[in-house]
Amino acid sequence: MPAVGIPTSGNNKEYVGNLTPYVLATCIVAAMGGLIFGYDIGISGGVTSMDSFLKKFFPAVYRKKEEDKTTNQYCQYDSQTLTMFTSSLYLAALIASIIAATVTRKFGRKLSMLFGGLLFMAGAIINGAAKAVWMLILGRMLLGFGIGFSNQSVPLYLSEMAPYRFRGALNIGFQLSITIGILVANVLNYFFAKIHGGWGWRLSLGGAMVPALIITIGSLVLPDTPNSMIERGQHDEAKAKLQRIRGVDDVSEEFSDLVAASEASKQIEDPWRNLLKRKYRPHLSMAILIPFFQQLTGINVIMFYAPVLFNTIGFGSDASLMSAVITGSVNVLATMVSIYGVDKWGRRFLFLQGGAQMLICQAVVTACIGAKFGVDGTPGELPKWYAIVVVIFICTYVAGFAWSWGPLGWLVPSEIFPLEIRSAAQSVNVSVNMIFTFIVAQIFLTMLCHLKFGLFLFFAFFVFVMSIFIYYFLPETKGIPIEEMGRVWRTHWYWKRFVSEEEVHPNGGYEMGKAGQTVKNV
Repeated sequence: MPAVGIPTSGNNKEYVGNLTPYVLATCIVAAMGGLIFGYDIGISGGVTSMDSFLKKFFPAVYRKKEEDKTTNQYCQYDSQTLTMFTSSLYLAALIASIIAATVTRKFGRKLSMLFGGLLFMAGAIINGAAKAVWMLILGRMLLGFGIGFSNQSVPLYLSEMAPYRFRGALNIGFQLSITIGILVANVLNYFFAKIHGGWGWRLSLGGAMVPALIITIGSLVLPDTPNSMIERGQHDEAKAKLQRIRGVDDVSEEFSDLVAASEASKQIEDPWRNLLKRKYRPHLSMAILIPFFQQLTGINVIMFYAPVLFNTIGFGSDASLMSAVITGSVNVLATMVSIYGVDKWGRRFLFLQGGAQMLICQAVVTACIGAKFGVDGTPGELPKWYAIVVVIFICTYVAGFAWSWGPLGWLVPSEIFPLEIRSAAQSVNVSVNMIFTFIVAQIFLTMLCHLKFGLFLFFAFFVFVMSIFIYYFLPETKGIPIEEMGRVWRTHWYWKRFVSEEEVHPNGGYEMGKAGQTVKNV
């Protein structure tokens, strides 16, 4: 078998261009779109562990948790209504991401970001003012619509704006914003939970207006990407914009490749149907399997329910929120490691190293929880050293995710799609992510109740499978221009059978003849 997953890159182009202050500032502002997703992930788990919130909206859960101390610890939060509060957002995000594909393609990435910010803000206002469960779920669905639009557009925007040599680091700014959002939410939950009168949860939920304002204002001041401008026929403006973001006057080679990719994409009347063509089999496979595996690492279980999880394994309510702050801090720091290393060490190295680290940690956490809780879920008195060991290994697990599957789960799909299918394929990527986020969030507490400590083994199994998948089937995409990416499939031991040589355009897309037929470039 040839070298597994490693493409030959001898024919890769090297476009001129620098990492200008202008493009750096632009990418930082755009990456802030991740704040809304991260804030929501962090806030929902913390709020659902606040007694005042549970008493008001989920009294049955509160009674099970507080009034019967003999309750099986694995099952004390098992409530479909409670999990629907958390997971309803992801169904809405799934619907929004499909709509956002059309908005992003026809009207540009900026408008999709704007819609994301406005919808998220509306959801935050309704949640902060909620008087009944239906208001909570309506607010969560509006938050989901906002996340669907922003997660569709921001990774594409970053991959198109960034010079190819720095694309990995700049794109991971999106994941860094997600982790910062999670950390901020955890810190706020910690302090808001201490407010007398039990209304701190309103501040936690309503506080989502702040990240919503950031992306809304950001979308109004950001420039559009040259790729998107060309796609909408604005060639002169696109060339001027490309010159500015690359910091050089001679961008003719990159510009002509962008135009060629755009012309090819215009031959595609239905990008959704086009995705099913044989030559796009590698792209579609990655658009489905990478987000599928990302959710089955078990990370959202940790992040959604970190306060609940720590409470369940014996920490007090206050201590559990503090432990979530600790894991949030690890998440941010480890994502910075990924920003530093992704364009140096490559995507494959980080995927495989992070997978091995997560697998080991899940095995240790399983052993720790299984030893103390057994199958009946009654741990008795938990010694301090035990709690510290669990937190250390959970933090090590979070670090492994945060420099591998966390950022790369968004980066790799956003950089591999040719322009003619880019919006549709990214929509598939976001949709699959949201479907499995919803499923995991909806059934996690029930699975914890029934599988008990074996739940961590369930996710460990998938971490093993996904690492095998990356080793054999993901080519290295480090240092390859986004419109040149088609060649990594042509040189891969497995995917080359789907992409024939004559289909690969020198710009990495797929050249189309005047009648919409593929022609060989000679």
